[in-house]
Formats: sequence, C-alpha cells, structure tokens
Amino acid sequence: MNLFKIKRPVLRWKLAVFAALAVTVLAIDPQVDLWRMRGHEWNGAYAYTDTDEVAYAAYFKALSMSRPRRNDPYTGRDDQPGAPQPESLFSIQFLPAYIIALPARVLGLSTSTTFILLMPIAAIAATFALFWLFEILIEDDRKSAVGALAVLCLGTLVAGHGAGRMVFGGGAAYIYLPFLRRYLPAVSFPFYFIYCALIWRMMTQDDRRAAIKNAVVAGLFFATLVYSYFYFWTAAIAWTALLVAFWIVAHPSKWKSLTAPLGILSALAAAALAPYFLLLSRRAVTMDTVQALSLSHAPDLMRLPTLVGIATFVALSTAVWHGRVKWREPRALFAASFTLLPVVVFNQQIITGRSLQPIHYEQFIANYVVLVGVVLTAALLFNSREQGSRRASNIILTFIATVCFGWGLFETVASVKVFRDFNVLRDQAMPVMKRLAELSREQAAQPEGERGVVLSTDLKQVEDSPSVAPQAVLWARHMHVFSGVTLEENKQRFFEYLYYTDVDEEDFNAALEERDFEYFLAVFGWERTNPNLAVNLRPITDEEIRTEERNYANFIETFDRERASSPLLSFIITPTDDEPDFDNLDEWYERDAGEHIGNFTLYRVHLRPEEEEREEEDDDEPAAQPPGQIH
Repeated sequence: MNLFKIKRPVLRWKLAVFAALAVTVLAIDPQVDLWRMRGHEWNGAYAYTDTDEVAYAAYFKALSMSRPRRNDPYTGRDDQPGAPQPESLFSIQFLPAYIIALPARVLGLSTSTTFILLMPIAAIAATFALFWLFEILIEDDRKSAVGALAVLCLGTLVAGHGAGRMVFGGGAAYIYLPFLRRYLPAVSFPFYFIYCALIWRMMTQDDRRAAIKNAVVAGLFFATLVYSYFYFWTAAIAWTALLVAFWIVAHPSKWKSLTAPLGILSALAAAALAPYFLLLSRRAVTMDTVQALSLSHAPDLMRLPTLVGIATFVALSTAVWHGRVKWREPRALFAASFTLLPVVVFNQQIITGRSLQPIHYEQFIANYVVLVGVVLTAALLFNSREQGSRRASNIILTFIATVCFGWGLFETVASVKVFRDFNVLRDQAMPVMKRLAELSREQAAQPEGERGVVLSTDLKQVEDSPSVAPQAVLWARHMHVFSGVTLEENKQRFFEYLYYTDVDEEDFNAALEERDFEYFLAVFGWERTNPNLAVNLRPITDEEIRTEERNYANFIETFDRERASSPLLSFIITPTDDEPDFDNLDEWYERDAGEHIGNFTLYRVHLRPEEEEREEEDDDEPAAQPPGQIH
C-alpha cells in the first residue's frame, strides 16, 4: 500500500455547520447576557470576557479613524514627520487589526458593533478551519465535526485554567474560550490550522506541482501568522520542524521529493520574517520590559498542555508497539508532531535563553494544538479497533459532542457571571464616551501630536474611552503597552491621576503596604506584579516600596504648573454619586458647571491663568520647590 496515495475526501459540511452553530451559541452568550441585563437601556457596549480586549479595541478604533499604523490611542501620539513613534506590540502585529478595521471603516461600523459581529464570525471560521483539517486527515465528517467541537470547547480546560481550575480550588488566570479573545487571537486563529492543513497536502502529494502549489499557499499563510501573533508563527515553525524531523526518520527515501516544496516554504518564511525583524529592531525601548522578556535556561515540563501531550504521545507509541498503528503512516507522524509541540515551545528557552510570557502559548495555541493531536490519536486508535456498527459509533460520537459542548457551556456561564457586573458598568458609561466623541468635533486644535486629554476617576470607564472617543487619557491601566510613553512617564501619569483625585501620601502608602494590585501594576509594572507572565519573577522588596512612597511624597510636594500642563487636561469624567473633592485639581484648573450624562458627570476644564495661581500661592501656600525626579 502506498502511504502517500490518500484519496481526496469529499467534504460534507452539514455536520460542520452544526458544530459551528454550537460554538457560535457559546460565542454570543456573553453579549446576549448583557442585552438581557440591560434590556431597553442598552447603550451599545460590547461584552468582554478578557480585560485586555479594551487595548485591542482602542488600537482598532484608531485605525478605523485612518490614524497611522504607529499610533498610541491612550496618549494620542501618532507617528508623523518630525515626531516618529517607535514600533509597539500592536504596530508590529498589525494584520488582524487591519483585516477588521478596513471593512469597518468602509461600512461605518463602530468598535462595539465590529467586536460584537466578530464573535460569531470567529467562532464559525475556527470551527470550519478545524473541521477541514480533521476531514483531510481523518476522512470522516462525523469525527471531524466532533473533533472541531472538542478542540474549541476543551481548550481552556487543557490550558489548566478556566472553570476547571476554579472547580478544583485554584485561581484561573484566564476563563471563557481563549481563542475568541478579540481581536487577537480571534481573527488569526483559523489561519494556523489552515496552515497545518496545507502542510499536510504539501507533504502527502505525489504530484510535485501540486505539492509546490500547496507550499506557496502555506508560505503565504505563514506570513499572515508572522504579522498577526508572535505565539502563532513561532508555534508554526516549531511544529513544522518537528513534523519534518519525524518525516525524515520515517521516510528517508521520500526526502528528496520534499526538497523543492520545503525550500519554497522556507524561502517564503524568510521573506516574511526579514521585514518583521526590521520592525522589531525599531521597537520601543520599554517593550522588552513591558512584555516581561526573561532570561532563563530552566526547563518547563509541568504545564498541563505538555503533560496531556506527553500522555497522548505515550498512548500513540503504545499502539505502535502493539501493531495497532503503523508508525510510518503520515497521520501517525502528524499526530505525534501535534502532541509534542508543547514540549518544544515551553522549553525552547533551554537553547535560546529567552522566555516571553509562555502563558500565552498555554492559553492561545499549545492547548489547542495538543487537542488536535489527542483527537487525531483517538481517531487512529478508534479506527484500528472499530468493529461495531455505525449506529454505535454515532451514539459514542454524539455523547462525546454533548459532553464537550456541555463543558464549553460551563466555561461560558462561569465567565459570564464573573464579568457581568463589569460589562453592565461599561455599558452605563457609553453615553458619556459618546458625548466625548461629539465634543471632539467641536474641540479646538491641540498642540501638534497631542489630542484633548481626559481625566477619568473611574478606571474601568477610562480603559474603554479610546475605543469610543478619540481623546487621549491621562492614565489607564493598559497605557504602558503602547509605545507612546516610557515606563517613567507612565508612573508619573499615574501619580498625577492620584494627585488630582485627592489621594494623599497616607492613602498611597496604605495601598502599597496592602500590596494593592492596581497600584503595584502602575508603579512597578506588570512584569514585576503578575506572577503568570514571567518565568523568574523578581519579587518587589520592602525597600522598593519605601522608595516609591518617598517618590510620591516628593511628587506632591513639588507639583507645579509645568506638571499640571503636561499633559494639558481638557475634560474630567467622574461618577456623579462618587465624585472626589478635586481640591488639588481645582488649584490648577477651572471646571465648568458640568454636564450630567447617565451615571457620570462630564466637566470641561481649562488651566488657570498663571497670574491667578501666583495670587493663590501668595495668599495660601509657600512657593513650590523645583520638580522632583521619580525613580
């Protein structure tokens, strides 16, 4: 039997449609829940299940407004002649944003509308991509549909997070269905598995011309992964290398026939990576720190995707040992490469000495790839032992599909409950942000490179603001992930936010002593605060806390007009029933009477004339000292 003569399957997409509908139900459930909670009072917010989505939404909004690729929606600083901006995580991984921003711009869709529509579209695309991969590997539409459903519904469980971790008493770093995070990895997720399917077709074609065509298309899809998501293209390289290594061992005589296709694939990959590394060389100086790039050679073998992969590989090897599966069979080689991918991506630092937030492999790709290996291995074992009727097989597959969908529903319901109150609050803030968007058309021109700046005392509202209105913000939790601010400026802006909202030294010190997560993120950075990001987290010491307490005290003591005008505030947003005194703010800015919009009050502010400040200083306070430096 010629192992390479695998008949071309006739795709029967009926069951794929049913699987896609099931996943779509899970994808739209958070939004449906928000609609149900808000009823006729819904103001247009999209429901999120990941707090990082606000940063992606802000960048998407900027692109949909025709702002340049290198933009910072939080500071309002754009790349322009005379004031170039460095590359950021968003400007390098720009392709998914443009894929949705360009149609949204043409159709006039808002950020919320686009993100709402993206959920079912991403769910359907992911299901179809996985179904196609399984169909050409397994050649059984029933198993392919169930396999696609299993991969998408069990991804969070196999990542070691989500509802499963909460059930067993652990704290989950991620819940819901990770592949649906907008717009990354949701937009690019199907591309990875289409790439895998094209590699299969390239390596199993007897027709050299057909193999080359598939290599070309696979190379183009690899290029989309390069400019989509770091964790996707690096996982694609690792998986391809594993597969080729297995292939050479299993079929050394077939190696020469793959030289041309693999050469073309490699050339296209190199052509895609060359500009990528050029962009990377122009990244912001803060990017490595912000992204928690760590130096380490330590092995990492205890993550759940790795353990699942090793267990599946052992099961496959046992079947080969007992003669139930032929180890040279292409499907067995593909299954082995999928199951061992987590071992490679979680341990590449042994050789490279670099580790970059491996939790993102765990959440967004390694978990799903290893599940593909589990499904393919199960299909191989099931085929080798299948003696029952098709009816019995259908019953088993229906049971598996029901269990998988049930778990996906469990994940969804659990995450909806966690984020329900947040999403309601975000929707209640939509009217004031829409009002800001209206005012932007009336706003006087700001200094070149800057936009009107908003101070919001509600940190949940301000995170969403750039995705609705074009104004910059004084400080937001995700501000540091863009290239517009240095880590020092980010901390200074946070101090300024605290000062304007009347947080005194005692309050600040108490927050640090209690290790308040929000304060720690802003002052010490995510890479020092979030233990899930870095493999060798450097603990924050008591001495560092004392230093920052002194820094904030000095910041308050030396605050002057120069600080008050950089950045220059234009608007203040505060919850009407939880408005601070604004004593410090009123010393430097004049507020209008305020406009009550929903649950919020919007103030327009202007910097007080310098003469008026001098009079107040003469009457009430000693002259300010020279500005202090934040360390």
